Amino acid sequence: MDAPHDAYFIRQATTDDAAAVADVWLASFTATYAFPAAHSDDDVRRWIRHEVVPRPETFVAVEHGNGIVGFMSLHDDDVDHLYIRPDRFDRGIGSRFMELAKERRPHGLGLYTFQANDRARRFYERRGFRVERLGNGEGNEEHQPDVRYVWRPAGAESARRDN
Repeated sequence: MDAPHDAYFIRQATTDDAAAVADVWLASFTATYAFPAAHSDDDVRRWIRHEVVPRPETFVAVEHGNGIVGFMSLHDDDVDHLYIRPDRFDRGIGSRFMELAKERRPHGLGLYTFQANDRARRFYERRGFRVERLGNGEGNEEHQPDVRYVWRPAGAESARRDN
């Protein structure tokens, strides 16, 4: 499962990673959004520990000497979570997570992000994700406008039309 890189590697999350994963989520959310999270820090930590980390497809990026600097969780055919510590943005960690997600879901992926997250939107669009629909925030706990993205491998759309 390890994906060696110059400064970090990716592995499956373990229960011992829960506190560090929550730290990444909280730091990234706070640095990215002007609106507050829907839940308290303590609630986020409980949710990460009891729901996110135990999933069989939650992965962490571990930087040599710095611990966990990002995580991704897949659920069904979605990238359910992808968060990078803000001081580690633009270092290829998110790109490697996307490669892993596409390897594990070669027939396609979906995900949501908030419309206000221009950085994430550019990131996903550069990796072949296309807007499927825009939401008004009724479907998320923060009540913020969101966007649903999908990625299909090359040829998947034409093969689907041919059937």
